[in-house]
Amino acid sequence: MDLIFFGMQGAGKGTLGKSAAERYGMRIFETGGALRALAQEDSELGHKVKSIIEAGHLVPNEVVMEIVEDFMSKLPKNTAVLFDGIPRKVEQAQSLNELLKKHNRTYKAVLIDIKKETAFKRLATRRVCKSCKNVYPTTYTNSSCECNGELVTRADDNPEAIKTRLEAFEKETIPTINIYKDNLIKIDGEPTIKEVEILAFKALDGIMPPPSNS
Repeated sequence: MDLIFFGMQGAGKGTLGKSAAERYGMRIFETGGALRALAQEDSELGHKVKSIIEAGHLVPNEVVMEIVEDFMSKLPKNTAVLFDGIPRKVEQAQSLNELLKKHNRTYKAVLIDIKKETAFKRLATRRVCKSCKNVYPTTYTNSSCECNGELVTRADDNPEAIKTRLEAFEKETIPTINIYKDNLIKIDGEPTIKEVEILAFKALDGIMPPPSNS
């Protein structure tokens, strides 16, 4: 069973996704990471991706789907995938669903649901490690990351940029989520990440493989 994770920026989607992937033995597909990895490969697809990135263009949907298919072709047998940050738009959801159907993969969509006000507050107060890129909420009071890296505020975590990103989520991603409304698990993302994790695992343990001993 694959999982398609959705969440407004600041919902903790990436953090929860990592925990879920570890718990259920899944591989995470994150578009940005997959693009960067492929651009380093000496392959036809790798060269295509590298040329698009170097030209400063957005990667078109058909190429993103090629990347997803390439990722799945390299998976160990019977390995489930957690899709993080894809699909973002209706067209991409339709393409992804067709691809999953082609490969006979079953899936559930998961929405980490928070209010817009909560998202704005979290984004405006969070810090990111310059070294490992881990994200820390305002409740994390240490001056450095667990890896000892420096914690900084992202350049795009300013009020105007946050407003633009949240508006894009409402305009593009909410209609995308609606495609999955009959196959959607909704998790309350308002509590602390630990509480959200408990709620998520309570909902997912019944449909995913037995949890690992952790």
